[in-house]
Amino acid sequence: MDKAAKKAEILEAAQFRHATKKFDPEKVIPEEDFGFLLEVGRLSPSSFGTEPWRFVVVESDRLREKIKNTAWGAYGKLPDASHFVIYLARTRKDTQYNSEYMKDHFLNVKGMPEDFAEKFLSRVEEFQREDFNLLDGDRPLLDWASKQTYIPLANMMHAAAEIGIDSCPIEGFPMDEMNALLEEEGLLEDGSFGISVMCAFGYRVEDPQPKSRRSVDDLVKWI
Repeated sequence: MDKAAKKAEILEAAQFRHATKKFDPEKVIPEEDFGFLLEVGRLSPSSFGTEPWRFVVVESDRLREKIKNTAWGAYGKLPDASHFVIYLARTRKDTQYNSEYMKDHFLNVKGMPEDFAEKFLSRVEEFQREDFNLLDGDRPLLDWASKQTYIPLANMMHAAAEIGIDSCPIEGFPMDEMNALLEEEGLLEDGSFGISVMCAFGYRVEDPQPKSRRSVDDLVKWI
C-alpha cells in the first residue's frame, strides 16, 4: 500500500465532504453504493460492542413528507435527497446491563459462553452504575447510546465522501414530536428506541464554499 497516496485520498475526501444543503433530485445513489455505506455503518465500533442503534432508511414518500413537515432541519433536504437515514438509539429498556437485549446480544450475537457473558455483563453493570453513573433515570443510558450512533454516522459520511457521495447530518428537529411520529409509524418498537440524529445522502447541486476551520495549534494540545 502506498501510505502517502492513501493519506492524500483520505484528506481529499475530508475536503470534499460538506453539509450539503441542496441535493439533485435527478440523481440516485446506486443500490450497491448505498449498501456499502450501510455495511460501513454496521461495522462501526460501539461501547462494549453493544451496537445500541438501528438505521432506518426512509424510502416512503408519505413518511418523508411527514418528516419534512416536522423536522425543520430536514425541510430543504426532503424529498430531493437520494437516501435519508434516521439513526435510532436503544433506550434503557435494552441497554441496561441486565436487559434481555444485552443478554441475547452477548450470548447469541457475540457467541460468548454463558459463564463468560455473565462476568462480562457484571463488568458492564459496574461501568454503568459506578464509572459513568448511567442508572439514575432513563435519560443517561439513552444519551450513552445516542452518542455512539454518531460513530457510524461519521463513518458513513466519510465513506460516502470517499466515493463521491454527499451527505448532511441533521439535528434540526423537535425530539418529542419526532419520537411521537416514529412511534405512530411503529418504528420505536414499544419503547426500545428513541431518535438520535438523521442524515441525508445524495449528490450536491452546487459546490460549497472553501472549508474554514480552527488551526491544529488551537485544537490540539500536546503535554
